[in-house]
Amino acid sequence: MAVDDKKPSDDGKARDAGRAPAKAADAVLQVERRDFVDLVPEDRKRAHPMEGFDDIYTDIVDYIIRCTHRIWDERDIGLIYTHYTHNCVLYGTMGTLYDREEVVRDTIQRLVSLPERRGMATQVIWNGDDQNGFYTSHLVTGSGRHTQYGHYGPPTGRTFVSRTIADCMIHANKIYREWVVADQMAIIKQLGLNPQDFARKISERLFDKGLVSIDIGENRRMLGQYPPDAKADLSIANNDIERETLEWLHAVWNQRMLGRIKDVYAPTCQYHGPLMAELYGIAAVTHQTLGVLGSLPDAAFMPQHICSTPSEEGGTKVAVRWILEGHHLGYGLLQELGEPTGKRVQVMGMSHFHYKDGKIVDEWRVYDQLSMLVQVQLAQLADRPAATALLDD
Repeated sequence: MAVDDKKPSDDGKARDAGRAPAKAADAVLQVERRDFVDLVPEDRKRAHPMEGFDDIYTDIVDYIIRCTHRIWDERDIGLIYTHYTHNCVLYGTMGTLYDREEVVRDTIQRLVSLPERRGMATQVIWNGDDQNGFYTSHLVTGSGRHTQYGHYGPPTGRTFVSRTIADCMIHANKIYREWVVADQMAIIKQLGLNPQDFARKISERLFDKGLVSIDIGENRRMLGQYPPDAKADLSIANNDIERETLEWLHAVWNQRMLGRIKDVYAPTCQYHGPLMAELYGIAAVTHQTLGVLGSLPDAAFMPQHICSTPSEEGGTKVAVRWILEGHHLGYGLLQELGEPTGKRVQVMGMSHFHYKDGKIVDEWRVYDQLSMLVQVQLAQLADRPAATALLDD
């Protein structure tokens, strides 16, 4: 069933996929068609209540765009102390940071390696309010040049472009929980580094700290010999378009009904994927999805959060944060992951969808194949003590 944007949403506001929202002077900012100086305006009145936020911020989109730019591009790293809680948790594809000081240190190290990096906002999808808290899903296109020694090794002088999506939970000017998915494999390849060697250094460092990948066995996509659930869990959805998005995602990823892709994507759709892939058409989306499932054929797809906003470009944009969990049992991402190893892999990913006239015309899908490779190698390192013990016996 194709998504119908023209049904009324649960809050009673009409939703028309073919018509952009009214351009009121006090409307919350949208990113796509504005220059940066328009996204961080001066002397602008607040577009919605922002109790507890610094006076400089006029709406939640201004907040996330402006503070990200100030911290990363203007190098005001110390703003983290006023924009993150002391006990904030940051979930990344390579691990989790559990306090504000760790976030400060991590930011410094990343700027050391790539001091010329610029993060350009592509779009912000959000929901919430100042009383209950805001949730933002911020898609960034980062570009720069590798000019300094750091965690990527000696400078290569090469340029790169990559995508990142950061989801933030925000209350009273402070981020208290954040999920970041950066396409690090895209950077590694563009810098001319060997992904296997780079992943090995990371996995060995994690292994030396006592970290190993623990196989939890069956991932609950199916219960024993029962098939996958016939219906998606819609409890996190806020309106019709979000419910329908979760329904077709469940059908495609958990029920393996990849034919549903042709029902919800426009024939002229564009796919913006990992490794900066820019592909066109339903066949491309289908093949990219099949490639991931080919590597993790027993994978379970678990949506974690969904939100949506009307778009000035027409239609609606929907953001989904998800987990894909399975075992490296097959082929698909052969070039990145190598031959099947049977090791457990958990993928944290985020997707942004743009619906117009009931069909998806753009998808931005971000997950990190480098993280997947590190998990495989870490699990292989964990096998070594057992193998050594057998040889000793």
